[in-house]
Formats: sequence, C-alpha cells, structure tokens
Amino acid sequence: MGAGKPINTNLYKNGLAKPLPNNITLTDVVKSMPKEVFHKDMTKAWQSVIVTVLAVAVGEYLLTISPWYLLPLVWAYTGTAATGLFVIGHDCGHLSFARSHFVNDIVGILTFLPLIYPFESWRIKHNHHHNNTNKLEVDNAWQPFTPADFDNASPNTQMIMRVIKGPLWFIASIGHWIKEHFYLESFTPEQHTRVKISLACVYAFSAVFFPAMLYYVGVWGLIKYWFVPFLGFHFWMSTFTMVHHTLPHLPFLPEGKWSDVQARLTLTVHCEYPAWIEFLCHHINVHVPHHVSTGIPSYNLRMAYNALKKTYGPYMHETVFGWELLRDITTKCHLYHEEECYTPFDRDQKQQ
Repeated sequence: MGAGKPINTNLYKNGLAKPLPNNITLTDVVKSMPKEVFHKDMTKAWQSVIVTVLAVAVGEYLLTISPWYLLPLVWAYTGTAATGLFVIGHDCGHLSFARSHFVNDIVGILTFLPLIYPFESWRIKHNHHHNNTNKLEVDNAWQPFTPADFDNASPNTQMIMRVIKGPLWFIASIGHWIKEHFYLESFTPEQHTRVKISLACVYAFSAVFFPAMLYYVGVWGLIKYWFVPFLGFHFWMSTFTMVHHTLPHLPFLPEGKWSDVQARLTLTVHCEYPAWIEFLCHHINVHVPHHVSTGIPSYNLRMAYNALKKTYGPYMHETVFGWELLRDITTKCHLYHEEECYTPFDRDQKQQ
C-alpha cells in the first residue's frame, strides 16, 4: 500500500494498519477466537426477531399518530428498525441463525419479503462478495471505478457514477438490489431453480401486499408506511456496505496481490455507530469477525471482535460513524489508484 494522504488518527483509530505477515493463515485467525462465538443460542436468535418485529410495529404505530413535523424522525427510526429484518435474514443466509437449514431458509425468506428482497438471489451474490472481498473488478459490493472506465463512459454514465459515489451514495443499494438479484442471466443454470423459487416468493408477496396497501390506506398510506421506511432501509444498506470495506487508505487489490485472509481481516472495517443503531441493526457493523467466519451469529460478533483485537489489533481497521467519515469517503474514494488506493473523479482536485 502506498503512503497515501495523511490520516486523521482521531477518525481512523488504527490509521494505516500494519501489513499482515505472510505466514498468518485464515485458520490461525479463526482459532484465535473462543469456540463460544460460534454457538447458536436459539433464545438469543428468537429474541432478535422479537426485538425487530416489535421495533418495526412501534415505528408503524408512531407513523399513524405523529404530526407531520415529526414524520421525518419516525421515518428514520422505522427505516432503521426495518434494517434489522435484513440483518436477521442475513444471519439466515449464512446459516448462523438456527441449527436447522430449513428454519434458516424459512426465516430468511420471511424477513426479506417486506423489503422485496429475493432471499436466494441475495445469498448467492452475497457469498460471492465474501469469497472476493475487496478484489478489484471481482467483488460485487461497492467497487471503485477504474479511471479508464470513467474516462471512456458517456457523459450521462459519468454523471451517474459521480452521484452514486458522491452526494447520493445512499441510493446506490437500490440499483444494486435491482441489478444483482432479479435477472436470471446473472446466475448460473445450476442456480436458476433456487433463484426462481425465491423470485416467485417475492412476486407472490408483492401481488398481495401492494394492492392491499392501496386498498386500505391509499397511495399516501403506501408511501408513508412502506416506501419511505424502505428508502430508510436502503440508506443504511448503502452506508453500511460502503463503510464496511471503504476508507481513503483501504485498498481494493488486483487478483495477483489479493489474499483471502488479508481481505477478511485487514480490508474489512469495524465502525462504531450510535448505540440505538447498533441495537436495532443487531451489531452488523462489528463486521471484521463476520468476514473472518460467516458462522458467527450476530449476537456473538462483539465477543468475537474483542478476541480478534487481542491478537490481531495492529492489523485491523477501525473508525467511528459520522458526517466527517461520510465526507471523506464520498469526496475521496471514487477511482482506483494503485499507490494511493483512491483518487477523486476530479483528479486534479487537491484533497484536504
């Protein structure tokens, strides 16, 4: 990694973390965590479901009684609570929610349905991300654009690139949701049956849910009770995904320089969010141990992270969520740069 720009050590606790020694294997990293972190506690698992269902129900109730000037606050809360549905389904997709494969599938499908997410399509694409984290032009989550791709793009495409990596980063996951999960041609023939079943579930749910909403609460009710919270969920999907693997000094690597253990441990970011977000989203932003092993349930991620820090802390990246972090990422982390990790779209622009 090149020296890059000076790092704000108050914002990035580890700054430029030490490079991981070549003799450390993924098995070494996994074994550094206690066996307890892999234990599936069904009481805790179902408690997370109860918390999220109640949190979403409270949000929807508050939307029915809140005056107009409080709606933005309630929408922010309800969208965050709805993100908990995705996190539970995310555990199910990794088989870390329940011991039973069948239970994982059923709970995963059901928690994804209100978000109109096809569960099996997502699981296939998400596993690709885990197997290729921060691998340049291979990882399917929040890739930097290459300078050549940007320079050769049409003006309209360049404008889209600028907004989804810049001021409108929070809509990027909507495009990803559609592009990655609904088109059979993006899956192998062997995957088609599973994907078709998942898509059929989403279409069947939508065929009942949306007409019922329009009938009982009308267009404004659909916008108020579902669409705006849905946008809030996508705000967090975009933001979480962006921050999980993007810092001004954190590289994407071409295949020849990429290694699995390096990507999982040192190219994944631990970010501390306000406690209410962590609670409603089941600590999904304690993200390093999740990439080290997807078998760790979300309620054990903090225990796992604390264990990893004891042995591998100098090689890991930490930050704190806030507007300064978002400004850094959305103004600097645009185009791939071999030595400095990223360069902004306007490459002659001086970074502060």
